[in-house]
Amino acid sequence: MRRILLLAPLLLFTVGCGVVQSPEDEATDAAREVARKAGERLYGQRPRTAEEVGRSASDLDGVEVLRVTGTSTHEGDGVDLVLRTSGSASDGWLAPEEVAVQRCFAVRVSPKSEWREDPRDVDCPDGPALAFAPPPEPPRLPYEELHAKLPRVPKGGRADEAEVRRTLAALDLDPAIRTEVKADGGRVGVLLWVKGNGYDAQDCLLARVSPGDTSVWVPSQIQRMPGEGGCTVGNALDPVPPPH
Repeated sequence: MRRILLLAPLLLFTVGCGVVQSPEDEATDAAREVARKAGERLYGQRPRTAEEVGRSASDLDGVEVLRVTGTSTHEGDGVDLVLRTSGSASDGWLAPEEVAVQRCFAVRVSPKSEWREDPRDVDCPDGPALAFAPPPEPPRLPYEELHAKLPRVPKGGRADEAEVRRTLAALDLDPAIRTEVKADGGRVGVLLWVKGNGYDAQDCLLARVSPGDTSVWVPSQIQRMPGEGGCTVGNALDPVPPPH
């Protein structure tokens, strides 16, 4: 009778709570959650190459990239990653011990992917995690050099567009830096810019040579976002007021 009474609470616990997961299953679920959060961080509509996606994934805490397939997020089925993550859980009540596991999951990055899409369980490929070279640094826009070299025009004079163009040519700019020059009413506007990805803030530098004033500046980040018009030679001649 005593043995039956001792078993009764355990039976009630099992019936009321359903099947209790093993510590290894709990640890696997924890590893899967790391992969799911990685998929959330990688989710987006911006076109990226497979290398860019793999590099971004490898920078996430607790994530190793073992395989990358596909060319870019917007070609074919997108980019598939095999990620290795870790999870842990406690085993035992009186003297709990930690159970740790490593598991692999497949995550797809594509405009067709769903938000918080569950990663697929896969076997871990042989071999070490992939290493990715750091992204190439964009060329530095020559703020100090431009400010020092642009001509100064006295009040009552007129800025010379040809002289401004000669100044830009003498700077020996990186080929990735593009320039635009426009004259208007005795003033000359200058735009130096680097091609962006169409989603993030663009790198650009504005200058204006006017009688009595030569200015060089970088528009605010919000003005450099796509569609905001901050990185235009027109904005160099007639600057848009900063957002409030």
